[in-house]
Amino acid sequence: MFRSTPRARRALVTAAAALIVSGCTVVGPGPSGRPGVPTDRKAQDTLLKAAEHRLVVDCLADRGLTLTARARAPDEDRALQAALFGAGPRELSVTLATGATVTAHEDGCLAAARARLYGDARRWFRAQVTVDNLRAEAQARMRDDPAHQEALARWTRCATPTDRPRPPSPDPVVATRCAEESGLDAVRARLEAVEMVVVRTLHRDQLTAYRQLRDRALLRAVDLPAPTQPQKGHDHS
Repeated sequence: MFRSTPRARRALVTAAAALIVSGCTVVGPGPSGRPGVPTDRKAQDTLLKAAEHRLVVDCLADRGLTLTARARAPDEDRALQAALFGAGPRELSVTLATGATVTAHEDGCLAAARARLYGDARRWFRAQVTVDNLRAEAQARMRDDPAHQEALARWTRCATPTDRPRPPSPDPVVATRCAEESGLDAVRARLEAVEMVVVRTLHRDQLTAYRQLRDRALLRAVDLPAPTQPQKGHDHS
């Protein structure tokens, strides 16, 4: 089960204050031919992050808090983390096909910003978590394939010294050479491509939801009014 620790949460707050969000360059029409929405994926990601950041900053301001890069007393830090990420029981939860469970709060400013941007926080959380873990699911399925198991056994024999047990972490040069000689790299590349097609088919409903919510969020992002004053907050993702 995945749960963020206090250290991880503090790191997220630090990251939130580490990168100033600058203006975004738009390039041509986006969803539904809407002017102002980027067509480039990277530019779209930048636009969505900037819009999410803007909504988080507004939400924190409503609570009398700011997202700035400065040292805070422990009580201040806890208050900011609770306002940003939520507190108490985690209302959002997705158990993946790999067996891992991802959870999150629904009452923090980050969740509130995503609810405003994507329109449905729970649906977006489930779709995003699923899509973000498609490759991990494909790799888990791949590991059960006999061809992968045979190639891994060849790699293990190759990476194991003749005069002593194989170390937990073989020398990188040896590991790379054995991955090529055993055919493990080639097998993984072939099987992962096949399994990605399978998992995308298995999760086509979540993929559709992801695309729909993301496209709507892009439209909302370009419609956000300009801030009344320069924002000094930082990217929290």
